[in-house]
Amino acid sequence: MAATGLFLCFFLVIHLLGNLQLLLPEAEARAQFNWYSHLLSGNILIKIISYVLYLSLIGHAVYALLITLKNNKANGQKYAYDKRGSVSTWNSRNMGILGAIILIFLVIHFKDYWYEYKFGGLPLDGKGNKDLYAIVISSFQQGWYIIIYEISFLALGFHLLHGFFSATRTIGLYHPKYAKAVRVFGWIYSLLITLGFMLIPLYIYFNLNL
Repeated sequence: MAATGLFLCFFLVIHLLGNLQLLLPEAEARAQFNWYSHLLSGNILIKIISYVLYLSLIGHAVYALLITLKNNKANGQKYAYDKRGSVSTWNSRNMGILGAIILIFLVIHFKDYWYEYKFGGLPLDGKGNKDLYAIVISSFQQGWYIIIYEISFLALGFHLLHGFFSATRTIGLYHPKYAKAVRVFGWIYSLLITLGFMLIPLYIYFNLNL
């Protein structure tokens, strides 16, 4: 669980850096983003990493389900007097709900972008690359889509915050000597990833509709 989670944390950094190209002026953003998408789909090394990504996503979800079932079985009946809320954070007690929201979003995300890029009849841009930029911009002009997107990344932010701390403890990095540094890094990482992804659709929507 920790290994797949930390790999996905690393992937989110790369994914965000690639998506930040969408904030460039339109002509430059279209050319660079489509070139970047073509590079990711055509490079053998990137393809291998993408398979690792798919396996990590599936593995992370399956492990989460198994852990949840195991915990439910171990806990048995609910406590008559339950004060876990006073000693644990809300997101740590609701990782299953947060994960479910993220999983639903991933299905939508893969269907709208990955599936369309791989199997849809996308037009080509001026440089002969599939025009994924056009689909992204079109989806980010729909208010309902942005609401789903923002809620999903809020869920991801809370999920990351607890998941990062939990994973570092699992692999032995959460030592008292540098526990504070790990906690600060986790907060900074989670905020940057969450706010970075949430900024992009809002910027595109208001930039094109005002």
